[in-house]
Amino acid sequence: MTCVIDRDNLARLTAEVAGPVLVPGDEGYPTETATWNTALVQRPAVAVGATSAADVQAAVRFADANGLPVATVATGHGAVVAADGAVMINLRRINGVSVDAGSRTATIGAAVKARQLIEAAAEVGLAPLAGSSPNVGMVGYVLGGGLSPTLGRTYGFAADHVHTAEIVSSDGSLRRIDTDHEPDLFWAIRGGQGNFGVVTSLTIGLVPVTHLYGGGLYFAGEHVKQVIDAYRRLVAAAPEELTVSFAFLRLPPVPSVPEPLRDRFTVHVRIAYLGPAANGQPLVADLRAAAPALIDTVAEMPYTAIAAIHADPVEPAPTYEMSALLRDFPAEAAQALIAAAGPGVDTPVGTIEVRQLGGALGREPRMPNAVGNRDAAFQLSAAAFGAPGRAEEFRAPLAALADAMARWTTGGKQANFLTGYDTTVEAVARAYEPNTYHRLVEVKRAFDPRNMFRVNHNISPGRHT
Repeated sequence: MTCVIDRDNLARLTAEVAGPVLVPGDEGYPTETATWNTALVQRPAVAVGATSAADVQAAVRFADANGLPVATVATGHGAVVAADGAVMINLRRINGVSVDAGSRTATIGAAVKARQLIEAAAEVGLAPLAGSSPNVGMVGYVLGGGLSPTLGRTYGFAADHVHTAEIVSSDGSLRRIDTDHEPDLFWAIRGGQGNFGVVTSLTIGLVPVTHLYGGGLYFAGEHVKQVIDAYRRLVAAAPEELTVSFAFLRLPPVPSVPEPLRDRFTVHVRIAYLGPAANGQPLVADLRAAAPALIDTVAEMPYTAIAAIHADPVEPAPTYEMSALLRDFPAEAAQALIAAAGPGVDTPVGTIEVRQLGGALGREPRMPNAVGNRDAAFQLSAAAFGAPGRAEEFRAPLAALADAMARWTTGGKQANFLTGYDTTVEAVARAYEPNTYHRLVEVKRAFDPRNMFRVNHNISPGRHT
């Protein structure tokens, strides 16, 4: 999409913003517009490197005056819709962290990464409800719900623990919102992602966790049935302090992959138990007895080391994904998954995860929000890796996996697990209960009636479904 920007307007924006203002062809433009998922190449009309909420306000007012949509990027993990022709606001310079041990809260800037917040909170014996990746931006993660594979079953979604937010709305105003100030908007942003403005700051609750018993068990593909049988037995009786997931891995023969896992099918079982090793060891004894492990890293660890449990990629990569929520994972579902994507199956899908939910994730929070589909028992997700432009190539193998598990899906999705294949109105609506979605549309109409913030999994002000 080609968009001609008036030079005088651009000059005024450049003078008003402390950070860089770039257009296609400028030095630094590719770096300023890059996202974590390198399968998506962004070509915004203007890229604004915001250093403060005031810079964000200036960029939004500029977009409003020129009739342009607004896209945001912090770490870039959630980018699935092209920002071509938009005003892209890069938030990565707004990355301050302030931890208040007395109130057990942290105030974080728009681009604070999980690792940064985890380390800051650990200094006072506290922890955020972080996800599996140390490189994900916490604000975007929280706005989409925030499903923690270590703390979620005990404490709920990260969005359940938001105290206040600062947001730049479509008129360029900076609003400080909470349950008493703009309560409808505050309800909507917690689960409704970036549909209602640019969140520049959140104050979120922390929990008193410093250590856990966790890590990974990796098994060779020939033991997949025994391992998944043991997994099912464990989750059937798991206390809320325990979260267990597993992944089918097809990893390439590259130096960043441990040698026993290279160029072969393996099963990775992820363990996170909020208790001492003496209580955790008996819980995973059956898994350890199911088959000889290629690698066993399960041990007592500081919370600051949780990235090692899932061992997510630490470098940007081109990724194509699918997800679904499961109401159950019986033996028949395990058999279907193995038949569709187990060892011996020729598929380009590189990782497939089944993550245990339930516990506090299934309960309504003290401060209601828009996070939906809390009744699911498991989260299914998968990813294929390839160069930009291969979305249609990977659509069929990812859809085949979804079809194989369709009998056990709820029909819903988690907002943070919506993918590049989930951009229609109907697909986005599946992340919410009908009444929640309708209320989100009404809030959108009130605060972004022209749908300025639409470069996302969009909740349109004009569409109910």
